Amino acid sequence: MPFLNTTHGPASDDESGAGPRSPSIPETPVAATDLAKTRRQLANTENSGKLDAAALRQVLVDLHEFWLTSKGAELGIKADSGFAIVAVGGLGRGEMLPHSDLDLILLHDDLPPERVSEVADGLWYPLWDANIPLDHSVRTVPQALQVAGEDLTAALGLLEARHIAGDEDLSALLIGGVRQQWRNDIRNRFSGVVEHAQDRWRRAGDIAHRAEPDLKNGRGGLRDVQLLGALAIAQLTDGMASLRPDSPGAGPQLAYRRLLDIRTELHRIAGRPREQVRAQDADEIGAALRIGDRFDLARVISDSARTISYSIDVGLRTAGNALPRRGLAKLRRSPIRRPLDEGVVEHNGEIVLARSAIPSKDPGLILRVASASARTGLPISASTLSRLADYAPELREPWPAEALSDLLVLLGSGHHMVDPIEALDRTGLWGRLLPEWGAVRDLPPRDAIHMWTVDRHLVEAASFAGAMTTRVSRPDLLVLGALIHDLGKGRGADHSIVGAELAVQVGNRFGLWPQDVQVLSEMVRHHLLLPTVATRRDLDDPATAEHVVTTLGGNRLLLELLAALAEADSRATGPGVWGDWKSSLITELVRRAMRLMDGDELPAPEPLTPEQIELAHSAEFAVRMTPGQGHTITITMVAPDQPGLLSKMAGVLALNGIRSHAATVQSLDGRAVNTFAAIPLFGSPPEAGLIRQQLMAAVAGKIDVLARIETRDRESPIPTIGTVSASPGTILGGGASAGSTDPAVDGAGHPKNAVPALFAVAPPRAEWIDTPGGEVLLELRTDDRIGLLSRVTAVLEAHGADVRWAKLATLGATAVDTFNLTLTEDTPDVRQRLVDAVVAACPPPQPRSEDDGEDGPSSFGGTGRSGVPIS
Repeated sequence: MPFLNTTHGPASDDESGAGPRSPSIPETPVAATDLAKTRRQLANTENSGKLDAAALRQVLVDLHEFWLTSKGAELGIKADSGFAIVAVGGLGRGEMLPHSDLDLILLHDDLPPERVSEVADGLWYPLWDANIPLDHSVRTVPQALQVAGEDLTAALGLLEARHIAGDEDLSALLIGGVRQQWRNDIRNRFSGVVEHAQDRWRRAGDIAHRAEPDLKNGRGGLRDVQLLGALAIAQLTDGMASLRPDSPGAGPQLAYRRLLDIRTELHRIAGRPREQVRAQDADEIGAALRIGDRFDLARVISDSARTISYSIDVGLRTAGNALPRRGLAKLRRSPIRRPLDEGVVEHNGEIVLARSAIPSKDPGLILRVASASARTGLPISASTLSRLADYAPELREPWPAEALSDLLVLLGSGHHMVDPIEALDRTGLWGRLLPEWGAVRDLPPRDAIHMWTVDRHLVEAASFAGAMTTRVSRPDLLVLGALIHDLGKGRGADHSIVGAELAVQVGNRFGLWPQDVQVLSEMVRHHLLLPTVATRRDLDDPATAEHVVTTLGGNRLLLELLAALAEADSRATGPGVWGDWKSSLITELVRRAMRLMDGDELPAPEPLTPEQIELAHSAEFAVRMTPGQGHTITITMVAPDQPGLLSKMAGVLALNGIRSHAATVQSLDGRAVNTFAAIPLFGSPPEAGLIRQQLMAAVAGKIDVLARIETRDRESPIPTIGTVSASPGTILGGGASAGSTDPAVDGAGHPKNAVPALFAVAPPRAEWIDTPGGEVLLELRTDDRIGLLSRVTAVLEAHGADVRWAKLATLGATAVDTFNLTLTEDTPDVRQRLVDAVVAACPPPQPRSEDDGEDGPSSFGGTGRSGVPIS
């Protein structure tokens, strides 16, 4: 190198006041051709091998600063000269890469055009003649401010401006003026900032899930961190606030440095200003940075990009909420806190903790927060995640039933689960719930057909499985199996065998019954069985179906679950993996195997307990509430048996904000004895005596329970897919319950502020089951809702169907209800009309949005789409 030593020490100021410079830079001016030659030598991997990526960038910054200050002094660009050289882009940030352009502004204090032209030509022409890439402009401060006010891209660039040489006061006027103008105009420009970022993401894609990611412009890339800096300058966010040290990626600062180092090596290896990491360069980049091979490099890129994606989601959402108010907006009331679950509320479009919540004493709070986010589509507040990460203890093993239920609600919410799981994962909370996740986090796929990292593939598979929960009798095992079916990858052995062992470990931690743990383990062990056999063996050969039946031990439930898992796994792999051909083969294989297996065990009513018999004989109307585990309560209700009673009982509970997770419907000596396993939506349930009075009023016809439910949903102030009551203390007859001061209840017994309800994911299914004894059973599988049971049983009553007994269960977000019916007329037409009416009373499924489609990851990335308010 003609004038640059590769070692450098503390920076010092030269006589011209140009700022810090490495002592290794010579004191005499050099030609631009020497500058270009040194740039080429530094970019050569053989000559710069002693410099790591960060040192190389610093040497390049020192090199260009020295040339510019020297050349500026030669041209008379000094203090009080009326000229200043200002750098933007890489040199402005102090991040010069081997093949970065020079982005320069020659500022002047409205000097004569001849003098300005002379200085500009003397500065630009040597760089052009040396073939150094240059992006330049000549401006006065007012002109530069005008450009920044009209051009968003220029404004974002000028926010990174840095004085290099000449009149520092002139540079300070520009830099300070641009920042003040940015702060003053941010309310009007914020929507443009968001659209600008989204357009860039659409063009460049999501870095974390691209085979050849664009490190600079992609979602989760360097531009996003620079955007966070711009929002911090506008005083809307705290910029690159760190995540917890034990969080994956350890925060956006470290993620930014990793991507910047990779981009630096990419420039050196490619020999050009390339932004996309090509597969043929990946091994060399990984080796140069001592990361490992191309798979290790892909994992680092994915981890860093997802950390930055999470940070930009939070930053944009925080900035949108912090926009300054003007005019009448200043008089707007503060957002209302709407209850969602025990200890969880919605506030200002985010999921936050209730004021009474104590994370240190409530291990299940993490899952309740996540499930509330998935149910409503609202993002989790960053402060809430931070508070949970700091104080929430780990769940004891085995998990309480409530924790497992909340996990199943989360997994059963379809694609709405992706954002909350990503938020938990980026803040270290998901790894606490599922320690085995660390082995697959950001693990790149080994097959080109896979479009996601292994961990994201598992989440996608679970989201597709969430839309199939009404097709299987055990939706809980389906979504759990989808979530962990590839958990054995990245461990150096057959992932199906390793995963089956891990499934036992995970199932026991979740608190599943031993037989369910066995089924879950077998699902993981054989999740490739059906696709492999169906596509590689002759289905007409009887030995093919016999092989499947023998392998599965004749387990009909396991076969049913594997058929749904095969589809979810294929759809989550990539576009074109699941199609009509593969679907028809697996369907035919399952049909043939089912014919070789025995029939299912039919549902049957459970016998009444002595306590239930005693309660049935105690009074004409009776209600008993028994505390269960955690927030669960058992409610037994007794009333004279009559048509429509079940609908009224369920409706009374729904209007009191009590959601039923399971129920049994029976009778004794002309009295209905119905038991509900339930959880209040928020707070404590009303007294048993109050529910008894409401039930008596409903039975007497003084209250139309179903109409109240319909009115409540219709008058919800938030336009969502259904609503749930905001308060469990709602009174049906007017006023509030004794001693209640809940402001969410109005005088008519309606909640003042309803909240977003569950998104329907799977289509409802109702099927008839004929028993050998002639009993008529109707099985309903649908997404659960508060008020669902009241609506469905009202439909049965309206069609003349009498419910003799019923077994109702909610597995996660899916209701699996079996009704034993007596029909006034039992014909195929009557049955079909009844099925159609029951299905119509269920929540319809919502299709995956265009951005969540099966053909690939959304152009907006995996997180935060619902949480960016635009004013």
